[in-house]
Amino acid sequence: MFQKLVSHNDDIRRLVEKGYAVGFDSEYLIVRDVPYLDTNRAYQLGAIVTKLVFTDNEHVRQDDHQIFFAGSHPYNMDGGQIGNLAGGPTTLTLSAEASDVVVQRSFSNKPRVNGQLVGFDNFFDKIESYVGIISGPAMAMYPGRKEPLTYRAVEKAAEDAIFKIHDTMTSRAEITGLSAKFHGEVVAIIGLGGTGAYTLDFLAKTPVKEIRGFDRDPFHVHNAFRSPGRFEHNEFNLSKADMYQARYYNLRHGLKLEAKFIDASSAADFEGVTFAFVCVDKGSSRAGIFDLLIALDIPFIDVGMGLNRKHGALSGMMRATYYAPETAAAVRAKDLAELTDRQNEEYRVNIQIGELNALNAAMAVMKFKRLKGFYVEKTPDFHFLFDLADGKIATRSELNEA
Repeated sequence: MFQKLVSHNDDIRRLVEKGYAVGFDSEYLIVRDVPYLDTNRAYQLGAIVTKLVFTDNEHVRQDDHQIFFAGSHPYNMDGGQIGNLAGGPTTLTLSAEASDVVVQRSFSNKPRVNGQLVGFDNFFDKIESYVGIISGPAMAMYPGRKEPLTYRAVEKAAEDAIFKIHDTMTSRAEITGLSAKFHGEVVAIIGLGGTGAYTLDFLAKTPVKEIRGFDRDPFHVHNAFRSPGRFEHNEFNLSKADMYQARYYNLRHGLKLEAKFIDASSAADFEGVTFAFVCVDKGSSRAGIFDLLIALDIPFIDVGMGLNRKHGALSGMMRATYYAPETAAAVRAKDLAELTDRQNEEYRVNIQIGELNALNAAMAVMKFKRLKGFYVEKTPDFHFLFDLADGKIATRSELNEA
């Protein structure tokens, strides 16, 4: 990563050639060995951390005028704090490879050109400006020191073990610590039809360790109308598993989608699975899957959608139900999901619409993320219903609720 970014980005190359201790940590540029004076006018070394915005896998651009700083607030030689550094105390989660850099605050300073506040065009100008402000007093008071131009290249960097492209969304939103809550999760999706396809799409962009998906049905034309993204004509008649494996292959590692039917005898396929999504529309299939997941003590969310056209326009409900290992049998006994096949099932019109599949998937994935602490959950509910006709939402959090 070090050589790739230095060789393809002129402003970063200039920083290295001038002698700055440049390093990288996933989506951040780090400049170590930045001298400053602390409150006692003692000489200290800090580090500047700033976001990288990847335009492709090799090129980055400068984003805003702010930085993070690993160190205390810098002081002048007269003992007063250096001014013109807005911001304040903050934290930022970096990887273990950058454990020597502990961010304590952020700074905000725009340079002036002809009396006007302007931004920075590139990383070289940005680092030069901040080093001049932060390090000026220390360099003047201790002129014999070699910092900040140590020519030290810190090449160890955390490579993304999940995504094949840089996850700049996480760094831009400064939610690296929250995203770490998904590390180690092995998630299964049973059924890759309409709602299952959107569940896969949402989870593929979530940093879970591994996604396993199962669906032996072929991808037909009608599936394209409730499938995320564009389609290619050569995808038709492939199994949904093979088609989506190819579609998401260039996005992430840890993706294993199989053209396989799952029932109570499929325990071997779920070794190591920490969470599952059940996205099937046949009651008897759902019953066998429930038997399997409950026997294996795997927490899971089951989704369902029921639409009808009784009054001309469509109406109906969408459902997401959470089965925790300790309460799964009791929740199952509530008959919140269809576990048998309807009579004359072959005559049933199974209405599904893309945006409703996406909403049903979003309900399930948001619940999963609340369980993992990514989103706040004030009242832990296990049953979530959305009424399409009036837009009302109903939840259940107690098993003994009517």
